[in-house]
Amino acid sequence: MDDDGTRGARGSSADRVPGPAVPPPPTTPPRVPAPAAGPRPGATPVEQHPTRPGPASPAEQPVPGAPVDAWLRTPRPPQEPGVWRYGYTPPPPEEPEGVSNRSLLVGALISLLSALLLWSLWRNGYLPYRLVPLKLFTPGEWWNPGTSGGPRTIEGSDALTVYEAILFGLLAYGCGRIGNFSELFRRHVADRGQPFLALAAAAAAGLTQLLVWKEALPVVRPVLVLVASVAGGEIYQSQTVVNVIYAVIAAAVLYPFARLGCWRELIAARRGTAAPAPDGTAAAPAAATSADQWPELRTAGWTDAADTLTAEVRTGRMSDVDVARLRHAWALATRRPDRLAPLAEAVLRTGGAAALHPSGHRDLPRRGARHDVLTGQVRIGRCADDPHNPYVRRGTGLALEPALLGTSLLAVGPPGAGKTARLIRPVVEALALRALAGQAAVLAVGGAGAPLGPDDAFDVVVRLGHPGSAHDIDLYGGTTDPDEAAAVLAEGLVGDVGSLDSRRAATVLAQLLGPYRAAHGHFPSVPELRELLDGTPAALAGLRASLEAAGHHAMLRELDARSRQAGGPGDPAPALADRVALLDRPAFTGFFATGPDARPFSLRALGQHPLRVRVDLPERGHAEASRLLTRLLLAQFTAITAARTDTTLFACLVLDDATHAVTAETVRGIRRLRSVNAGAVLALRTVDDVPETLHTPLLGAVGCTAAFSGITTWDGKRFAEAWGKEWVETREVAQHTVFADQPFTRALHALRKLVTGKAVTTDAVTVRQVERERWSASELAYAVPAGHAVIRLATVEGEHAPPLLVHLDG
Repeated sequence: MDDDGTRGARGSSADRVPGPAVPPPPTTPPRVPAPAAGPRPGATPVEQHPTRPGPASPAEQPVPGAPVDAWLRTPRPPQEPGVWRYGYTPPPPEEPEGVSNRSLLVGALISLLSALLLWSLWRNGYLPYRLVPLKLFTPGEWWNPGTSGGPRTIEGSDALTVYEAILFGLLAYGCGRIGNFSELFRRHVADRGQPFLALAAAAAAGLTQLLVWKEALPVVRPVLVLVASVAGGEIYQSQTVVNVIYAVIAAAVLYPFARLGCWRELIAARRGTAAPAPDGTAAAPAAATSADQWPELRTAGWTDAADTLTAEVRTGRMSDVDVARLRHAWALATRRPDRLAPLAEAVLRTGGAAALHPSGHRDLPRRGARHDVLTGQVRIGRCADDPHNPYVRRGTGLALEPALLGTSLLAVGPPGAGKTARLIRPVVEALALRALAGQAAVLAVGGAGAPLGPDDAFDVVVRLGHPGSAHDIDLYGGTTDPDEAAAVLAEGLVGDVGSLDSRRAATVLAQLLGPYRAAHGHFPSVPELRELLDGTPAALAGLRASLEAAGHHAMLRELDARSRQAGGPGDPAPALADRVALLDRPAFTGFFATGPDARPFSLRALGQHPLRVRVDLPERGHAEASRLLTRLLLAQFTAITAARTDTTLFACLVLDDATHAVTAETVRGIRRLRSVNAGAVLALRTVDDVPETLHTPLLGAVGCTAAFSGITTWDGKRFAEAWGKEWVETREVAQHTVFADQPFTRALHALRKLVTGKAVTTDAVTVRQVERERWSASELAYAVPAGHAVIRLATVEGEHAPPLLVHLDG
């Protein structure tokens, strides 16, 4: 990677954007690359991701050759924290716990047989007083005397025909409701889909038509009687009218079966035309100001620029990163009206290459996760179909975004659990894409060889201890204030030593850094700082002489105070010197330079530019030095981000291994990150890598936590306490033996015990509301499958999601 002339200088200042020189805009924008594991030719999106449940959905990101305008128009409805919003489709309503198929079939059969028996008794006159309701509402001369007397006249016979049809309809309706025929139809017919549904409905329609015209079902005669009573009997003298009435009856009997069998939708699908929506509203065509038409530019009056970008999108010359970058650039320009015209002119001149990232890159070399750059989400997995997960979250994608990372994230899991490959790298990749869109800055810290991304995916790559590294790290965070530099450096050097007060250590460092900077114009290098902390007479004498020659009397008093305190009880200088000695090794020769020619990379640049920075630590042979540097970078990041005034950029620090990096001061700094549009992602092998006194403060400071499979019960207990409890409904069943008093009943019980081998019992069910842990320590240690993690999310606005069991596919 081109270092913009900084090779050999090892870095850049905070006021200058490090990274490669900006090349001329390419003539053809790069398309969004496919995931690392390329799909096989001809595979559909569903085939490429067979583990994802649910119906087929649009691809999570534009694939090579896919139109960006379709991706841009895909809906992204607001959802709960962590829901993968791209093309989200809500699940169907949760169905209550239903009866078994056996009980359903038996109940339907009993209901049908009971209805047939009742109808047979009715037709054969075995039911007393069956005609009394009818006689109450009809003239008495129509009927023979007595409660069971039949019709005397033709009018009475017609009234009885209609009366029986009404009773038959009520009986059929009651039979269907009691027998739960609708659930039987849905479970065994409708759920099988087409064409079985249409064929079953057609068969039922044919059988019903046969029974109707055989007059086994009272339909034809009651209709004829009603028509004759309304229009007169003379209407049947016309054969055409009779045929029309028969056709209407046949159509009326057929219509409900056509609705149940969805014949219209099936025919439309066979013809290749879409059926109208159930509510009768047709799908609205894309409006003139849809997302791919750049409505924000058109509203502001820049129609030509909007047309240019629309053409770029339609012809495939823009990627999803270009769209996100230009949308963000336009949003920033609207806050400064003087920037609107230059941005619009740049769009007219270069199209999708306008407002490029300082590196000149328009996309990452390759992607290993699924991203939605428009919302900043990265999909890391899907929620498992587990009773611990709410029904609405089961099977849905889980994604991380800046609104969640702004509360910071703590991931705990043993080696091999997948923290780096399935969580850390997707997060770094998503933040790098967001940096290319001008919306974020990311600092990824890991051991040498950690799979955090290729070198060409970063603007600055710092390889500490590697001779070929083009950049270096500023131990003092780019500040010119000795007190501020001393406070951060003390936290990095001895913040993990519980017996030392970091404030006293900061005072000791300030007593040396201030005089040295006043005498030389810069802070001391590592060897010089070590000599000063060791109290080397030559180093102190030289510094005193320089201060006396320059007339810095106040700094001389600081140096005299250090000389008086040196060697006293509780003096932190020896401990500081021992820690600085870890960096004063041959492997780090030439690093951490502070002279006038040195230009190390400063973390202050993260708050000013959308940079992508990766720091490789020399873990092999220098484990303690790596931990010291990790602790120092975390302390610098929390201090620098808290002090910045412009919080437009989202700044995020990602530590692939935060072992012994967390201190009491950094925990307080992490808690302040969410208010300055920043966040930190910390990965630990176990919570015991943090001092025991900081376990509770750390879990309370971060809003997002992830417990990977394989953690111990001790770690699980801490997560269970942090996630709290919830009210659940429990059912307790107690079986009590039934003692019979009657001889016949005792005989039946004895026979049942002889056949089943068990005594006759009755169940006593107790339902209670109890408060239980969302996930117990044992469940976290033993019930989380491999490749899964239990993740709890929260946003900077205060929204939160319960701990979810997630299958990680990041």
